[in-house]
Amino acid sequence: MSSRRGLSRRLWRDFLLQAVYISIAAMVSVFAVGVLMEDVLIKQALRGEADYYWERLDRDPATPLPDTRNMTAYQEGVGAGVPDWLQGMGSGFHGRDAPVEELAYINERDGRKLYLVFDSQNVQELVAFFGLVPLALVLIVIYLSLHRAYKISRRAVSPVIALAEQVQSLDPASPDPDLFAAERLPGDADEEIRQLSAAMHGLTERLTDFVERERNFTRDASHELRSPLTVIKIGANILLKDEGLSDASRESVVRIRDAATDMEELTAAFLLLARESDQALAKEWVSVNDIVSGEIDRVRVVASDAAVKVESRDNCTLMVLAPEKVLASVIGNLIRNGMSYTDAGSVSVTIEERRIVIEDTGAGMAPEEVEKVLKPFYRAGRQRGGHGVVLTIVNRLNDSFGWPVHVESSPGVGTRVTVGFPTGRVEPVPVPS
Repeated sequence: MSSRRGLSRRLWRDFLLQAVYISIAAMVSVFAVGVLMEDVLIKQALRGEADYYWERLDRDPATPLPDTRNMTAYQEGVGAGVPDWLQGMGSGFHGRDAPVEELAYINERDGRKLYLVFDSQNVQELVAFFGLVPLALVLIVIYLSLHRAYKISRRAVSPVIALAEQVQSLDPASPDPDLFAAERLPGDADEEIRQLSAAMHGLTERLTDFVERERNFTRDASHELRSPLTVIKIGANILLKDEGLSDASRESVVRIRDAATDMEELTAAFLLLARESDQALAKEWVSVNDIVSGEIDRVRVVASDAAVKVESRDNCTLMVLAPEKVLASVIGNLIRNGMSYTDAGSVSVTIEERRIVIEDTGAGMAPEEVEKVLKPFYRAGRQRGGHGVVLTIVNRLNDSFGWPVHVESSPGVGTRVTVGFPTGRVEPVPVPS
């Protein structure tokens, strides 16, 4: 809609400016013609009348003074004589505005003066009439032409505007090629518009195939990786029960088990992301408190021998409309990420009004690391796990559901991660019975 308003307004503004400029030019032209007629043509005509009168007078001394509808001649001693307002004026042109607008031309020859008075008001009225009427007709034709040109231009660009709106409404996660079907174009669409629509239709079809292949690969790869990862973990746990295992070998087996655990979490995140892209996850009101409690129990079971204390504090009951698996993945990965940064100390989860805060007392991060921690494949130097990709996926899920993430950290102090739930529902904490 904004494209339509912007382009239509621009077309209308450009055509309106053209109409204004043409109108100004036409009015200036009419004014210039009026000035030209008075200052050039009328004065030239009066000079010609005076010369013609003197020539006739030389041939015939009884020649009468010129007298027309718009011009009257006066001479001393002839007829009623010279009007008082002309007395004392020298040769040349003189004008007066009242009682009527008149232009006087005084010409002297052989000691005699000829006074020619021209009625300028009638001429100006004629100029205005014969100038404004054609001007009005010309402007009407111009305005109608501009209006038609505007309608034609708007009709010519309307398919482009429609294509732009269709592109804007296109969902990259589920592109619909039918948006650019030829049947959606107006019947009078130009060939170039049809070619552009066909190109967009083909591009959308290829994009649909690509998205589908990506989803299938992510889903299939995640499923296929689960079984070997489970085997690796079981084998590592069996080896760790061997009392004859050397310390160096035991440390290597622990690393293998931890890496398999990290890979299992990463696989689960990939699978969840594929399902989320398929929009197969139903939303329901989920208790963040229950999710936090469940994820902490899982962490305690997996890391029972860790020297890190995990605890939670409920300042309220927070309900979020979301797929439960997505919410559990986000919270669980952030808790485990906090533990991976902490050798000894604690990881606490605080549930507040429309947000949760996850804090650890680990090594912390420098400011430049905080800026990169949610970027793809980045791992802080002190991080032993492989959560660089997982945190990126967590951030992507948060962006998809509108859950803003804010990270604060100080070296030697720890890290604080805040996840907001703007549309969450807050309820009081139940009082134990």
